[in-house]
Amino acid sequence: MKQILDKVKGHPDIKEGTAYMILFSIGFCHLLNDMIQSVIPAMYPLLKDNFGFTFAQIGLITLVFQLTSSVLQPFVGRYADSHPQPYSLSTGMCFTLAGLLLLAVASGFAAILLAVAVIGCGSSVFHPEASRVAQTASGGRKSLAQSIFQVGGNGGSAIGPLLAALILIPYGQHAVGWFAAAALLAATLLVRIGYWYSLKLSRMRSSARTSRTTSCNLPETTVRKALAILVVMIFSKYFFISCMTSYFTFFLIEKFGITVQESQFSLFAFLAALAVGTLLGGFLGDRYGRKHVILFSILGAAPFTLALPYLNLYWTIAMAIIVGLVIASAFSAILVYATDLKPDKVGMISGLFFGLMFGLGGIGSAFFGWLADRTSIEFIFRTSTLLPLLGIIATFLPNIRPANHK
Repeated sequence: MKQILDKVKGHPDIKEGTAYMILFSIGFCHLLNDMIQSVIPAMYPLLKDNFGFTFAQIGLITLVFQLTSSVLQPFVGRYADSHPQPYSLSTGMCFTLAGLLLLAVASGFAAILLAVAVIGCGSSVFHPEASRVAQTASGGRKSLAQSIFQVGGNGGSAIGPLLAALILIPYGQHAVGWFAAAALLAATLLVRIGYWYSLKLSRMRSSARTSRTTSCNLPETTVRKALAILVVMIFSKYFFISCMTSYFTFFLIEKFGITVQESQFSLFAFLAALAVGTLLGGFLGDRYGRKHVILFSILGAAPFTLALPYLNLYWTIAMAIIVGLVIASAFSAILVYATDLKPDKVGMISGLFFGLMFGLGGIGSAFFGWLADRTSIEFIFRTSTLLPLLGIIATFLPNIRPANHK
């Protein structure tokens, strides 16, 4: 067993500078993790037909999944800041593997809730520590590292519905077990990454050079106000995205009469645009300033979202792609801006904002599901398109200089 583990660990390179191999590896694991997660909302039309669930029940499934994905993350991140756990990444992926196998054989509402909760716990362990790995591998190029890591997740979110259309829709619920192979691959890769991370941490501890991080030199009240504004930005972005992710397929089916499979391809186009937009946001944030990217991304998406409910099928999909490109550029900028506000608490801040991303997305899905049962899919779609207007408050964010690492 030890010989097998030694082969999996390999002989990683821990030279100084940006560790691109680790960044792309952790980004690929993020892709696999979020691909698995995105299969859950992609299954909603299938589960609704098989079990006769209401929209409120669909929203509750998302709520349970997103809450288990979010509640633990700040605590995991805070603990990781003081006590890094390199191999917790692989352990978290094993939770995801167990949840997938349970979801494949679930025969009722309670079993499905348990399965998505277990998958959510795996995600909650993965994200904060993985974000710290990306920071450690950045070689000081923090925005680049976060963009590579985050675009992996968004790419996985885009691939999930596509694979659902090709695998789950034709072969049914049991085919979700096939995705266990992706979780197993990610768990294996994360053992290797964890070994590199443990060696890197050992070298950092033994180094005579101090690695403490300076503050951002803003008053604490200003920092708190800036963090509160960022939370509102996360709320507006992910309440809107939760409506798109959970109910865009239902909107297209109801309004235009397309098939479930065609609606999944349309959702894939939107989610693929989110992935590309995330990468662009990282580069633009370095060049033009993160505050400007946050403002452009949220408020700049508003004219396009407001037009969405009133277009024909072709332009609805085209506009959804534009919205995805614009609004997705915010998260990397928001997260790096937040870590610049609290540079000594990267794990906690990463866990908090990833947690808010999942938690607010889950609450939004449950809320819009409840509202859809009482009104209509078209009504909630029109309502959600107003949310990017909240981006106007990003104008009150202070201009900050990133903390230097000595």
